[in-house]
Amino acid sequence: MSFRYSFTVFLFFILGGCEQLLVNGLGCNWGIQATHPLSPDIVVQLMKENGIDKVKLFEADPRAMQALGRSGIQVMVGIPNDMLAGIASSVRAAEEWVSRNVSYFLSTRGVDIRYVAVGNEPFLTTYNNRFTQTTFPALQNIQAALIKAGLGRDVKATVPLNADVYQSDTGVPSAGNFRSDIHDLMVSIVKFLNDNGAPLTINIYPFLSLYADPHFPVDFAFFDGTASPVVDGSTTYNNVFDANYDTLISALEKNGYGSIPIIIGEVGWPTDGDTNANTQLARRFNQGLINHINQGTGTPKRPTPPDVYLFSLIDEDAKSIEPGNFERHWGVFYFDGTIKYPLSLEHGRNLTAAKGVRYLQRQWCVMSPDANVMDPNLPERINFACTYADCTSLGYGSSCGGMDVRGNASYAFNMYYQTMNQRRGSCEEFGNFSIITRIDPRVQGSSCRYEVMIDNGRHERVRNPGTNSGGNILCSIVSWGFVLVLIVCCYLI
Repeated sequence: MSFRYSFTVFLFFILGGCEQLLVNGLGCNWGIQATHPLSPDIVVQLMKENGIDKVKLFEADPRAMQALGRSGIQVMVGIPNDMLAGIASSVRAAEEWVSRNVSYFLSTRGVDIRYVAVGNEPFLTTYNNRFTQTTFPALQNIQAALIKAGLGRDVKATVPLNADVYQSDTGVPSAGNFRSDIHDLMVSIVKFLNDNGAPLTINIYPFLSLYADPHFPVDFAFFDGTASPVVDGSTTYNNVFDANYDTLISALEKNGYGSIPIIIGEVGWPTDGDTNANTQLARRFNQGLINHINQGTGTPKRPTPPDVYLFSLIDEDAKSIEPGNFERHWGVFYFDGTIKYPLSLEHGRNLTAAKGVRYLQRQWCVMSPDANVMDPNLPERINFACTYADCTSLGYGSSCGGMDVRGNASYAFNMYYQTMNQRRGSCEEFGNFSIITRIDPRVQGSSCRYEVMIDNGRHERVRNPGTNSGGNILCSIVSWGFVLVLIVCCYLI
């Protein structure tokens, strides 16, 4: 497809997230698919210190919800896709979910719940219609349950949708309409949301336009000007965000709902796992987005800026990487709440790192200086490490992608060692190939980080990263595949 309409179709998407940047506050998706998650109390304090007053959760995690109680942060709480069928088929199930996850936390814990996100991008083409029949009934049942609980005016049900639910056949925003295979369903959902005073929630990812199309003009993904604008009659679009958003507005106008409120549920830029995923481009995009929204000018079709939920707050090393290795690196902050790159927020506010984080001992598991990089058993050891730990930073074009075999092995061994909470014997599992050191292996000037994990008091064997998101074996195979290519190349050299 040409770049002129590729911005309206996204075939790859994410299941996790950070949220909204507005003149009146910064919001963020908070995902918890991590082997060593930050304490929810620390995360909530991190949000408050950075002026984040809105957060979107992908599930009603009890610890996260409790930490948000009386925090002053507005909450959108999510229902995972695998729960949609049960809720769609039973009003009672919807009522029980609302009672347990909305009414309870509102009345007992003081959580300021504003929205319920029913599913997450359920109409992705990659789902092959798995959730097409259950999403709308689940939305209806949750809304009915909210009304029955006396919450219908204050808490609204919505459905975060991928931007691939609409498209432009001619490549310009004014030609936007809903995808033909779900057109009638989308109109029904939009009508229902509009009738209940709820917003339409859409996720927009310019990064994925660039990732999916090698001919996509890079500067069109950002907010600082382009040599390849999209001209739509008398309107010129200089960035894909505005063009994509107005494609949605056109689709809504064509179907009689041009004024429905809209929330951008996810938008952001990853920092690792792909050649275009790095801190420089992430800062360029997110700073441009913040400035763009805070200017208050909106888009040509909607002069008022939408609520925007930045994706995401913190990296998640246990997410599925089926869409790409970048999936685990969307955070504005690293997994431990440290700052990746500077951002200027409203009123000149700078990012503030998390406080009170406890770490495991400052030691690393690396390849032994005496080990032979030509040993035929080494690939098997690295494969084992990357099956149980996150090796996505070793991929081509990633932050650790330029190392030699010894560096690759050391990174993999250490990620396994840290993921296993530095458990006694975990470094020794690599035999004579590995050794524990108290000297940071990071090479000066390199972007490659050798982590020391958070000490969250768990010292049991950690599950394979990805098992709680469904990617699992595929994730580890993909991670290892990059490492294997690097090692083979080094052998040939």
